[in-house]
Amino acid sequence: MSELVSFTRDGEVAVITINNPPVNALSPGVPEGIDAAIDAIAQDDSLKAAVLIGGGRTFIAGADIREFGKVTSGERKGGIDFNGVLNKMELSAKPVVAAIHGTALGGGLETAMACHYRVAVPSARIGQPEVKLGIIPGAGGTQRLPRLTGVERAIEMCAGGDPMSASDAAKAGVVDRVIEGDLLAGAIAFAREVADKPVLRSRDRRDRLGEPTPEVFAQARQMYARKFRNWMAPQKAIDAVEAATKLAFPEGLAEETRLFRECLHSDQSKALIHVFFGEREVAKIPDIPKDTPTLPVNRVAVIGAGTMGGGIAMVFSNAGIPVLLKEADQAALDKGMATIRRNYENSVKKGRFSQAVMDERMARITPTTSYEGFGEVDMVIEAVFEGMALKKEIFAKLDEICRPGAILASNTSTLSIDEIAGATKRPESVIGTHFFSPANVMRLLELVRGAATAKDVIQTCMQLSKKIGKIGVLVGNCRGFVGNRMFHPYRREAQFLVEEGAGIAAVDEVMYDFGMAMGPLATGDLAGLDVGWRIRKEFRHLNKPGIRQPLAEDRLCEAGRYGQKTSAGWYKYDEQRNRVFDPEIEQQVHEWAAAAGIEQRAIDRREIGDRLLFALVNEGARILEEGFALRPVDIDIIYLNGYGFPTYRGGPMWYADTVGLKNVLGRIREFEARHGELWAPAPLLVQLAESGKTFAQWGREKAASA
Repeated sequence: MSELVSFTRDGEVAVITINNPPVNALSPGVPEGIDAAIDAIAQDDSLKAAVLIGGGRTFIAGADIREFGKVTSGERKGGIDFNGVLNKMELSAKPVVAAIHGTALGGGLETAMACHYRVAVPSARIGQPEVKLGIIPGAGGTQRLPRLTGVERAIEMCAGGDPMSASDAAKAGVVDRVIEGDLLAGAIAFAREVADKPVLRSRDRRDRLGEPTPEVFAQARQMYARKFRNWMAPQKAIDAVEAATKLAFPEGLAEETRLFRECLHSDQSKALIHVFFGEREVAKIPDIPKDTPTLPVNRVAVIGAGTMGGGIAMVFSNAGIPVLLKEADQAALDKGMATIRRNYENSVKKGRFSQAVMDERMARITPTTSYEGFGEVDMVIEAVFEGMALKKEIFAKLDEICRPGAILASNTSTLSIDEIAGATKRPESVIGTHFFSPANVMRLLELVRGAATAKDVIQTCMQLSKKIGKIGVLVGNCRGFVGNRMFHPYRREAQFLVEEGAGIAAVDEVMYDFGMAMGPLATGDLAGLDVGWRIRKEFRHLNKPGIRQPLAEDRLCEAGRYGQKTSAGWYKYDEQRNRVFDPEIEQQVHEWAAAAGIEQRAIDRREIGDRLLFALVNEGARILEEGFALRPVDIDIIYLNGYGFPTYRGGPMWYADTVGLKNVLGRIREFEARHGELWAPAPLLVQLAESGKTFAQWGREKAASA
């Protein structure tokens, strides 16, 4: 048939095998091969049925996502009509059985549904995850699926995007039989059973659609609007499923195609596809070959059982790695262990895992107030508060007691890894592992490379991040690294805006409406205003004379308003930590600012948004130019996974590209004229804007020249 699709036979049953490793994506050549196979089956009277199966580790994991970018850029024009291929297969007079192992996702499930029957091994997973790329199923998924499984389940799969198991798929009507044992043999046997029976086409099963009321779709739209706030694709997926209930199959398919194209050419889809590839790109470190050996990490120790240390201990225990958890005194240790237990108990109550799993995870965490056992661990992560003197004291101790080759890591969020490493005689073993709070929930792990950090230590931590369920992004050693270095001007501008007359709630609402998980001031309350206060005091000697510094948060902290932990910060909080606006504090902030000679004025939503977002972008450009982030996409992945930046906007650097760097630079120069040198544009931003380039182009050119 083609290099990617082979055709064999077992008596009167044809076997069509997809061979496009590693995941049998529907790249060019695969649809053509399937099409040729269906023609061959139709022309051979000795064949009574066919089995479609994937070679290697999976059935068809989905479309080749790179092809979407080629379509939207105009690079790919024409090519085979995939819907036409699936329609030909479905209209075949001879039954075709899809034999599923591994995954049948997106276009893979659409291919399976165009077959007349589907069998699967128990471990198989099926789904329509296209919404996570900002698109909807575009090859009949929203039309065939409701005919197999009913409208409500089809909405759940097409608008929610989560996969289901083979057993659940069988209960739902998508899979006809679960095959124990050899899949191909079982599929051929099934094909022989149905060879002489009338074919069952998915498109003809209108009885499964039922007669859903308008309320079913209205409720779904409301639910997915909450789950995917501001996302286009889930709503379009519901529209497409609704079309299946109102239109004949050909017309419904045409409507699905129209909605698919609308999504594919949207900024949201382009951003989400950028994120999809970006999460894979950040794992590539130019000067560290893939075959760089890794160090064993079979047992770890965590110093500090507070919010961060306890969360980090949970992360390793969840991954099956035993943990020593150390605190300075028994009371603090007991408090930390109680918090860990409470977190696990809440998960059990919510049905996320069983009591037995909780007991196993708790048993893997050994509390201690001494350094006993530290000589046997493979890695130590220090997670005490942000104070250089304390951290250096701890690392000097670790240097004495830890075995040679053990990785010594700091969870510092701002302090110099090189200075910390200087407290040891083994700086090559020291690395920053900056987890994000709550560590047992947030996906991001900033790995901070010191001047002497060994390549095998970096490679080990990059691989380890995957094992513990994190996205590891390697960054350079500067104050705040990448995430917090950019976060500083973002939150600085939020405070300046309020001090200049913007409302506290107004500042947060603009960012929430933009798509952030929460606004910058509410985020400060969540993290604890005292954390930033402590850091500002640590670095106060570095403040440049005459350059304005925010004053409000220091005043709030001086008044004991640290945020949620004290039930008061920028907002007030009730016992459930629900946020309540506090007009007295807003008035007080304005009075503090007026007393400091800060001009009070009305500030519109556009200025609020531009000052906050372009402060991020400008600092990000400086970080790229200075080499503390490898690529623009690294910054995007950091902000999407650590700071609540909306995924469908692609991250701050991608967002700036969509706005246009000339437009961004123009606004930054306006702010510089009004607010001074804090808004001096980054030279890289000026260079790209004036040359008509984007951050994405710059990143590609830099990678090509590496």
